Amino acid sequence: MSIADNVKAILAELPPGVELVAAAKTRTAAEILEAVEAGIKIIGENYVQEAAEAFASVGRQARWHFIGHLQKNKAKKAVEIFDLIETVDSLDLGREIDKRAAAAGRTMDVLVEVNSGREPQKAGVMPEDVEPLVRALASLPRLRVLGLMTMGPFEGDPEDSRPYFQETRKAFEALKAAAVPGAEIRRLSMGMTNSWRVAVEEGATMVRIGTALFGPRP
Repeated sequence: MSIADNVKAILAELPPGVELVAAAKTRTAAEILEAVEAGIKIIGENYVQEAAEAFASVGRQARWHFIGHLQKNKAKKAVEIFDLIETVDSLDLGREIDKRAAAAGRTMDVLVEVNSGREPQKAGVMPEDVEPLVRALASLPRLRVLGLMTMGPFEGDPEDSRPYFQETRKAFEALKAAAVPGAEIRRLSMGMTNSWRVAVEEGATMVRIGTALFGPRP
């Protein structure tokens, strides 16, 4: 099946209110454009430099989400390209984005990344630290916290991801109930190619899919 066929099939399966982020790591601008023409509204990129190259061809035909680990020295460029940074996991990074957004004259939408599996090798804040971090980030004038994101396991049985997603959903609901001033908690980004259906069952409002759209990476 072509990229266009894959996009249409997944869009048809997604329930209303769940957005599809096309995870475009290592994909060419031509592949990304094919996905956009087939109905993709959001492109997810893991690396700022790769995104800059694709953005030169695709531009604002779609929205851009940063879904990788953002280094502080790349924040300035990230603020220029992306509409949403999904992976903020420290106040330090938040302050840098806030500073760069102020210099660019814009407000930056962000999600807080949750390490729902408490895995030492993964980025993200522990579930019990979500609310304090969101409160601190929400006080920064050029940041707008819109919700949470989690990775979950990369492969294996999709059911293995369910506890991770449940943990993140619990933090998301608690955050909504806390009504943190300056935050608008409405987006929950969970699930990838192997686990997105489970993520949707557990309340995801955004899923990040690459291989099922574009095919295996070369």
